[in-house]
Amino acid sequence: MSIQIKEYNSAEAIAENLDKQIDETKNSLSLYIQKLEEIQSVAEKSKRIREVMLKMAGKKAPAETLGEIQIGSLSIILEANAVHEMEAIETVVRSKQARLLTLQKAREDLRWLDQLGETDGITYTVVENQDVPEKILLSGL
Repeated sequence: MSIQIKEYNSAEAIAENLDKQIDETKNSLSLYIQKLEEIQSVAEKSKRIREVMLKMAGKKAPAETLGEIQIGSLSIILEANAVHEMEAIETVVRSKQARLLTLQKAREDLRWLDQLGETDGITYTVVENQDVPEKILLSGL
């Protein structure tokens, strides 16, 4: 979690920063969704082939955690395959979607700033968490 304080000279600058974050998140999300779509078909085929082969051999699927090592909070996958990659990308996509919703909500919440009009001389000190405004301090009123 990254919390920081930024100063802006106008409400428009805060809105522009949020709009930029929204655009960057949308672009990043789009790339990950595209990558996810590409890997999903490979992962599904790989899973089906594995299941068919195990069934033909009369064996049960081994525990999924067999090739996984846990070191503290870090999980290391040995001999990662398309399914592992798909799961990793799905995690990132969900995170990006949640971030996008948070940014869009923050932008919507800041619509009142658009109504302030001329604000020369006012400094906007903004407490941001992951580049999302949480508190705005107005000074120089």
